[in-house]
Amino acid sequence: MAGIEPQPSVTATVIGDVVASRRAPDRRALHRALAAALDASGFAFTVGDEFQGTHSSVGAAIDAALTVRLAVAPDVDIRFGIGWGAVTVLDDATGIQDGPGWWAAREAIEWTASAQRQPGLAAVRTSYRRASGTPGPDADAVNAALMCRDHLLGSLDDRSIRILKGLLDKHTKKDIAAAEQVSASAVSQRAGRDGLDLLVLTSAYLRGVR
Repeated sequence: MAGIEPQPSVTATVIGDVVASRRAPDRRALHRALAAALDASGFAFTVGDEFQGTHSSVGAAIDAALTVRLAVAPDVDIRFGIGWGAVTVLDDATGIQDGPGWWAAREAIEWTASAQRQPGLAAVRTSYRRASGTPGPDADAVNAALMCRDHLLGSLDDRSIRILKGLLDKHTKKDIAAAEQVSASAVSQRAGRDGLDLLVLTSAYLRGVR
């Protein structure tokens, strides 16, 4: 009925953008690569290299952000802000949204960008904020896990990133080894040494955050 105000719903919000995108040698190629990853993960560009999306839970948002990050790594570096709070659709035709959930995500990504400038936090790429007064996952606990995960991710070389992608896609180490043209033993040793198995387990736990 006309005149009825839209009702807000509590949801997980995500804002992402490319780190140092202005220094990219080919911004068109960067945009194409990122667009392909976003289409598969429920995100959409807003302006420039920034993109946004919503998910049903904080865990789903964390998982989607990691999927996008790894899809374009190591060529494109992305940071994220994840929020949890009420979101209202302001315009059904355009899908424009507003509300504490988005304010929380904006606060989170601004903190991420600030943290990256600190030597001890240079590997941070994802942070989470919960809107004031909204029941949900504890921000301190989630951020502790995210910071440790990001530190591990930030220490990986190109091959370890490819192996991690394969493990998260549920490929066997034997199949990954064949693709990398190394032995299965070498993949297993690297997975243990670089914490890849730990990252897979961490991702599973974070995916379950509600």
